[in-house]
Amino acid sequence: MSARSLAVLASLSLAACVAPQPPVPRTSAATLEAARANADDGSAWAQECADWDEWDKRAQPFRVYGDTYHVGTCGISAVLVAGPEGHVLIDSGTRNGARVVLSNIRTLGFQPQNLRGVLTSHEHFDHVGGLWWVHQNTGAPIYTSPEALEVIESGEEHPEDPQFGMHDPMHPVPRAVVSAITPGTPIGIAELTFTPVATPGHTPGALTWQWESCEAGYCKSVVYADSLSAISADKYRFTDHPDYVQAFRDGLARLAALDCDILLTPHPSASGMRDKVLASDWQSGMTCAAYAADRLAVLEERLAMEAAQ
Repeated sequence: MSARSLAVLASLSLAACVAPQPPVPRTSAATLEAARANADDGSAWAQECADWDEWDKRAQPFRVYGDTYHVGTCGISAVLVAGPEGHVLIDSGTRNGARVVLSNIRTLGFQPQNLRGVLTSHEHFDHVGGLWWVHQNTGAPIYTSPEALEVIESGEEHPEDPQFGMHDPMHPVPRAVVSAITPGTPIGIAELTFTPVATPGHTPGALTWQWESCEAGYCKSVVYADSLSAISADKYRFTDHPDYVQAFRDGLARLAALDCDILLTPHPSASGMRDKVLASDWQSGMTCAAYAADRLAVLEERLAMEAAQ
């Protein structure tokens, strides 16, 4: 029997052990207001977490702006956008990190069963390895890029991923609950609107997400920009894949051009999240344009190194 067949059988077996979730009432205005008022401002997270901290290290959730919250661990981001008709989660963290994510959602006063959708950044286990667990405990459908869909369904890496062969398989997610979106076309989930932006490079199916969060009558554009690091397996050469490199550059250009008041990233330290929290200013430090320029510089350095070999 193939490894994939065994994984599917394991999925069905484990699914049978998860109790069905009862219906949960919609989130009241009072619950939303209480979460905004009572959520930590990030101070606890900054005290508990160091730069480039452990991926599964438990940390307190906190409010970023409006109804946007960080519910991830010290080393891996997961973002919750809350609304009266339901909530949307971006990324799950690892399989173990997903437990922290669901616990943090409850800590804020929300019910994970009110998740109406889960969005993905890029298709690596440290960011989407917990999707199966999140779906099993919430029933929320998953929205991803066309390139990442097969990876999430099978649990196996994309053969065109620069890091192909470096990671263990993820728990496969049933195809029936995963949908491919069209980059550039906004999607509405529970009366919340998100715009997916294709930013391939770190992986073929990497996405950046943009949405608007408001408080006290002021709205800001929040961008969850993908990792965009030119990291690969030892034998991979970006220079051998010119079309992939061009797509990488195009995605960086799209990111640099975004309306971007608040920048968040799957690895918090990639965008200096801790510094922003300590400064009590989410618009301080690295911007989307600066982040894109930094990632482009790293890519160009990698290409120059390969050319010199």
